[in-house]
Amino acid sequence: MSQSRVSRRQFVRHSVGAAAAGTVVPYWITRAAKAAQSKNDRHVLGCIGTGDRWGGIIGAAMQFGDVAAVCDVDRKHCENGQRRTGGKAAMHEDYRRVLDDPKIDVVTIVTPDHWHSKIAIEAMLAGKDVYCEKPLTLTIEEGQQICAVQKKTGRVFQVGTQQRSEMSGQDPENNKRYQQQFLLAVGLAQSGRLGKIQQVRCSIGGAPTSRPLEKAPVPDGLNWDMWLGQAPMVDYVQDNQWNEKGGYRPSRTHYEFRWWYEYSGGKMTDWGAHHVDIAQWAIGMDNSGPLTVEGTAKHPVPFKNGYPTVDNQYNAATEFKIHCKFPNGVDLLIQDGPDNGIWIVGDKGEIFVNRGRLQDVSGTVVKELADNPLPAEEILRLYKGKKPGGGHMANFFQCVRDRGLPVSDVFTHHRAMTTCHLANIAIRLDRKIEWDPVKEQITGDSDAAGWVRREQRKGYEIKV
Repeated sequence: MSQSRVSRRQFVRHSVGAAAAGTVVPYWITRAAKAAQSKNDRHVLGCIGTGDRWGGIIGAAMQFGDVAAVCDVDRKHCENGQRRTGGKAAMHEDYRRVLDDPKIDVVTIVTPDHWHSKIAIEAMLAGKDVYCEKPLTLTIEEGQQICAVQKKTGRVFQVGTQQRSEMSGQDPENNKRYQQQFLLAVGLAQSGRLGKIQQVRCSIGGAPTSRPLEKAPVPDGLNWDMWLGQAPMVDYVQDNQWNEKGGYRPSRTHYEFRWWYEYSGGKMTDWGAHHVDIAQWAIGMDNSGPLTVEGTAKHPVPFKNGYPTVDNQYNAATEFKIHCKFPNGVDLLIQDGPDNGIWIVGDKGEIFVNRGRLQDVSGTVVKELADNPLPAEEILRLYKGKKPGGGHMANFFQCVRDRGLPVSDVFTHHRAMTTCHLANIAIRLDRKIEWDPVKEQITGDSDAAGWVRREQRKGYEIKV
């Protein structure tokens, strides 16, 4: 997408003018505002992890800074990262070389999930501001550690849950396009237009399955020991009968890490990081958590005492239905289907929102936005005092400049991820989990309480 150059003052003036003119919805700006910066104003970026998801954010980041270093444990990814950023960036296999560079003031972290927390914590302690992809954590304890370090260092930290900033969707009933429709949905819920919220349902899909994977040579240029990091040392495996016309070769690494509990949490954390985040925001529980979490699930391999008994197949849940009860009485349902999106149910109306649409399920609260838009000050409040419209990365760099709180801060994201992690604990142990959202502890179950953390392989421990 091409992007116009406007000053911050022009951006604010345009935004306020749109609100005063009674825009149909809070549609602050249709194109991301590219800040006009002198060379001395531009940030120096270090990119840790340059795989496929990194390709979706680096273009936006380079509007605000210049890349001095790229880092990846896969040499091919690293070389591609250098090419994509102009061919001059230093290349590293070890992320610590990026953190040691005093010129670098901002880092992007786009690694597999089990590496996010360690790198992010060390980056903040090294004085860097951080943009880190979701899901931010592998365990609940990691989220607690990140929050503590952010408070200690004061670094600006944006989590890559871009649904809080971006996206546009259609209302199929009145053929109206909406910008930032997730923000609108949260505003409708929090402003009382749906009445008292009773239930939120999140459909996020289930993990895929794989055939038994076979031991294979580690691909040339991949540091397998470092890729595994805190996770146990295991053989590299892949599907040696894979159809070459297909997409990803099923394996333990790169995109497929999502479907192994050793490195991630399946769709529960992959898409739950998006939709559960929006759901807890909508019900005003994004700085709290559930009281109880319970549910059922189907896994592709057998489990014993919460652990898979087969070590060469994807093991994350393929089907699940989780019930979470929150202190304000709202029920949150997390399920694999149908559809993909969020239903917000109040006693005066129900809406559905996903990346393609915002629509009324019952009532006319979405249609009424045409004549009765949400107040500009309500959108400003939800967006942490800043006007939306420039995109998620723009929000991050604005906060880097003014030291404000990004729209997807570590504290609210940690709370959403806590719910997702508790859901995985409940289905892996096959029992109800009771949670104290104030003390952030599992109660009444000493065995389950131990699952808020994991043993980390020697040499890769997280140290705070």
